[in-house]
Amino acid sequence: MKRFWWIGLFVFVVIVIVIGAILTRMQVYAAPEQPIEYSHRIHVEKDIQCLYCHPGAVQSAVAGIPSVQKCMGCHNVIKADSPEIQQVASYYDEGKPIPWIKVNRQPDFIYFSHLPHLGASLNCETCHGEVGQMDVTKQFVKMDMGWCLDCHLNQPAEKVGRLADCLTCHK
Repeated sequence: MKRFWWIGLFVFVVIVIVIGAILTRMQVYAAPEQPIEYSHRIHVEKDIQCLYCHPGAVQSAVAGIPSVQKCMGCHNVIKADSPEIQQVASYYDEGKPIPWIKVNRQPDFIYFSHLPHLGASLNCETCHGEVGQMDVTKQFVKMDMGWCLDCHLNQPAEKVGRLADCLTCHK
C-alpha cells in the first residue's frame, strides 16, 4: 500500500511540474493586452525602420517605447480619422503617455544594453523575432540566462571569455 502511495505522489509531482512548465511558456509567448491596437507589420510595410521609433537602442542601454508625441508627429496627418489614432490623439491631448504593457522584460538584477548587440551587427529580429510581420507584438523567445548564454558561448573563441563573464550581465 505504501508503494502505491509513493508512486501516486511521484506521478502527482511530475504532473504539477509539467503543467507549471506549460503554463509558464504560455505566459511567455502570450501577447499582453495593449491599450491600443498597434501593428508593427503596417509600419514596416510603410518602410519605417525600427530605430525611428526606438532610437534608444543606439543612444542608451534601453530601446524604449516611443512617446505619444513621436506617434502624433506622423499621425496628426496620416490616418488621423482612424479610431485607433483618435485614441492616440486623446492621450496626446491629455498630455498622458500611452500605458503600453512591456512585451520583453529583463529582471532588475540584469544589465542589458542594445548597444553592443547592434555593434555586433545583430538585427532586431535575432532576439525579438519577425516583429515586422506581427500585427500583435508578442515575445519571440524566453529571454532567460540559458538562452543568452547559448548565443554568447557560440561566438568566435576570442570573444567568448568576455561574453561569458558573469559581470557582463550581472552588475
